[in-house]
Amino acid sequence: MSDTQLPPENNAAPNGPNGAVPPGPLLLNLQYTKDLSFEVPGAPEIFATLREQPRIDLALDVQARPLQQGGNVYEVELQIRADAQAPAPNGGTQPAFIAELSYCGIFTLNVEPNLVEPLLLVECPRLLFPFARNILADVTRDGGFPPVMLSPIDFVALWQSRRGQGGAPQAQGGTGPDGFVSPAGNA
Repeated sequence: MSDTQLPPENNAAPNGPNGAVPPGPLLLNLQYTKDLSFEVPGAPEIFATLREQPRIDLALDVQARPLQQGGNVYEVELQIRADAQAPAPNGGTQPAFIAELSYCGIFTLNVEPNLVEPLLLVECPRLLFPFARNILADVTRDGGFPPVMLSPIDFVALWQSRRGQGGAPQAQGGTGPDGFVSPAGNA
């Protein structure tokens, strides 16, 4: 061994007070399932009469609220409702299942005030979406149906739609031939 000491790799001074790294513009503190409901109103008969994949209508909404007045910590809630309709033996339709999910995240924002809304309604739900998608697929599969696989959501278009409609942000859609669910207006 040599008595030679190697110089430290980084001689730069720390960026923040007491050597702390300054916080980023967006921090996901916590994520959780706030509410989950899965109903099969026609069970067990629906399983005997179901011959094809049900038609699924999707409703999606994003809500955000501050946790403290004047603070920079927010709860962002991604609400998804899937209503599945199956052909009934008498020629009409019957409900196959209803799945409702409210998936939330607690976010800390360290940005200019004009960037708060797009971060809360675009970036935050974009981070939550893969987890909500997985929960919805699992609960529908565990409920005895083919898993509902949500297509990626264009949260920028949803936010722009919300701003254009004066705050009524709900995307509606249905399943395509591949069984994936796509909200209307989101390619």
